[in-house]
Amino acid sequence: MRQRRLKNEINVVPYIDVMLVLLVIFMVATPMMTTGSVELPAAGTAPQKPDKYLKVQVDKDGALALFDSNGKERKLNGLRDLKTQLGDMRKGGEPLPVLIAGDRESPYKNVIEVLDEVKKLGFTRVALETAVK
Repeated sequence: MRQRRLKNEINVVPYIDVMLVLLVIFMVATPMMTTGSVELPAAGTAPQKPDKYLKVQVDKDGALALFDSNGKERKLNGLRDLKTQLGDMRKGGEPLPVLIAGDRESPYKNVIEVLDEVKKLGFTRVALETAVK
């Protein structure tokens, strides 16, 4: 009686067939996939500042100052004081536009916090003031 010998090799032909079928499927399916697109808002520039506006200035050390429509400056002690002052100004009828001026050295986080607080108070016309060079 003849004994059977064990083969110690792997038949890879079926694996290659499966791999080629998957490759063809991916090659056909990839062009059909749609990529997500983000609609970025358009930013416009105002030809000039409004006649009357409020201005919030953010210094590089995070200090805040509020300028009323007459240009009178008030130093503020943080965001809570900003909420109080702007809330009092908001009660007087139609809200004025608000310009937020951030120092070049000011952390971006500080300017965004001020922007959020102004929007939460119900001011709809809010803009960032930039320097023209």
